[in-house]
Amino acid sequence: MTDTAPPVAVPTPIPAPDQRAERLAREHLDGLAKPLGSLGRLEDLAAWISACQGSVPARPLDRVRAIVLAGDHGVAEHGVSAYPREVTPAMVRTFVAGRAAATVLAAQHGVDLRIYDLGVDDDLSGVPEEVTRYKVRRSSAPLHLTDALTEGEARRAWDAGVAITERVIADGTDLLIVGDLGIGNTTPSACLIAASLGLPAELVTGAGTGVAGEALQHKTALVATALERVGERAQDPWQRLVALGSADLVAGVATMVTAANAGVPILLDGLIAVAEAVTAEDLAPGVMAWCRAGHRSTEPGQRLALEKFGLVPVVDASMRLGEEWRPGRGPAGPVRGAADGLDGAALGSLGCARCCPRSGC
Repeated sequence: MTDTAPPVAVPTPIPAPDQRAERLAREHLDGLAKPLGSLGRLEDLAAWISACQGSVPARPLDRVRAIVLAGDHGVAEHGVSAYPREVTPAMVRTFVAGRAAATVLAAQHGVDLRIYDLGVDDDLSGVPEEVTRYKVRRSSAPLHLTDALTEGEARRAWDAGVAITERVIADGTDLLIVGDLGIGNTTPSACLIAASLGLPAELVTGAGTGVAGEALQHKTALVATALERVGERAQDPWQRLVALGSADLVAGVATMVTAANAGVPILLDGLIAVAEAVTAEDLAPGVMAWCRAGHRSTEPGQRLALEKFGLVPVVDASMRLGEEWRPGRGPAGPVRGAADGLDGAALGSLGCARCCPRSGC
């Protein structure tokens, strides 16, 4: 990473979650009427939520909100996806109509889901203005041939991400889920992870919507070409976004920086959100401490990034499309449960002080 300052306001460093609250939360959990550590990852999540809130025990996560950022990608016209990018505007309309799997599940489980068009290659006529008001352009440019965005477009996308997030936080948010929608989005995400972690294209490029064989080889070669084209510029996280990102990805990075700086915990949805988080950490060190991985994607780039930052996904169900995340019942469900349910009877109240190995007897 270089020391070049980005042409946008980036708070740094991001204040860390409350370590004292985390320690007290773990002591509180150890004192409950259960074997030590018996609830496994739920205890880790509960302690993390306590640290983010500075509260022991953690307050219930009553206001879970999901932001889905939509955009098309110029590389989609170059054989990297099994589906045409006309699917993207169709899916946006499906989200708006409340008929997408994610919107149905969100409604069932009380998750407020909002979708925004940052770069869909369609005018989206008839779609409510609040969905399209932050549109930067129609599709990014093909990143293996030229920069995905201009500097001005990247700044507009950043400002949009900040505005969207500030509005969501002002409405009250206990947990923020960040997702993405757009055919071809796994290609820029693979590029961002490769550039961020210093990895070659063949280690980070996956099947995306289902490409295999020669098509996957072509996609991998395209990622390698893009990385070679950008060269040392990719060491600078802002230039990385301009050259290899897209309007929706830049807005996603801005969303995470803004939420983390406001002390709002973030649940990452799959490969694209993880690529955004890795880049956000480079721009504003400390962001990753406010993030947890919602699910493990089949994409190799996501796995390598999670390992790098020690993030263990809440759900591991071999999912690979952002449309498949399960607000409330899936990744957000265990996090909610960790905050809501891990406050039971203490061992001392059960008369166990003399027989419990934790009592020192």
